[in-house]
Amino acid sequence: MTAKAITGLGLGGLLAINGAIMLAWPDGWYQGVPGVIERGPYNGHFIRDIGIVFIIAGAAMVWTIRQPPAWPAAMAGALFLCAHTGVHLVEAATGHVGHGLALLELPPFLLGAALALWIAWPPRLAGTGGR
Repeated sequence: MTAKAITGLGLGGLLAINGAIMLAWPDGWYQGVPGVIERGPYNGHFIRDIGIVFIIAGAAMVWTIRQPPAWPAAMAGALFLCAHTGVHLVEAATGHVGHGLALLELPPFLLGAALALWIAWPPRLAGTGGR
């Protein structure tokens, strides 16, 4: 198994597990994830909605590892993670969160988004010279 496959299965699994926890246990997720409480009041419906997106993004990563032509699905999940990271970057840059929280959460968000893009990047088509 390649490094990309191992990474894709691991990241996809972690995203899906996070989403499943958000869906099944939103209050516990809200209370247990560092920095979430500082973002605003509890909204179980919203947490469940976002949990579904994380499950879909994770499943798309795994699907793409197993079936490379499914890369557009993984790219959609990767773009969600990039946009999600962008929101956190803007909040950190504009002072909406403290520097301590930004330093805690930005490295894993940036790494996850970068890895997701790597996993989702379309395979080169045979005979096209990589175009």
